[in-house]
Amino acid sequence: MNKVILMGRLTRDPELRHIPSGAAVASFGLAVDKYSREENTRTADFFDIVCWEKRAEFASKWLRKGTKVCLSGRLQQRQWKDKEGNNRSSVEIVVEEIEFAESKSAREGGDYPAPSAPAQNYPKPAAEPSSFQELHDDDGELPF
Repeated sequence: MNKVILMGRLTRDPELRHIPSGAAVASFGLAVDKYSREENTRTADFFDIVCWEKRAEFASKWLRKGTKVCLSGRLQQRQWKDKEGNNRSSVEIVVEEIEFAESKSAREGGDYPAPSAPAQNYPKPAAEPSSFQELHDDDGELPF
């Protein structure tokens, strides 16, 4: 199984390119917070992210440095030879799904630029009736 799920902020604007076949590919960095309780410190891990086709176009159009996203995908190792003929490799995350991880107002109120175009208007899902019901005979005991 090869599945990665991350939530973090873009470290740079997505860079959109087209390969010789015409397929769109976008790449950007993602900073993911991590917290150490033992040391009471916050640090971040940094990942290289790659999007293809429609996801690449979406990223290029709507995402900017600082945008908080949640994404899922798979790890991929690439190998190539550099200009001097040395073997090189990198590990990156190939995106399968990507979503905004904060509201539009939070994005616009932050210290980073908001997307330059308004978000697309997707139909809202139908409201589901609440299945929550108040328990009146609570004896304080857990049911398991």
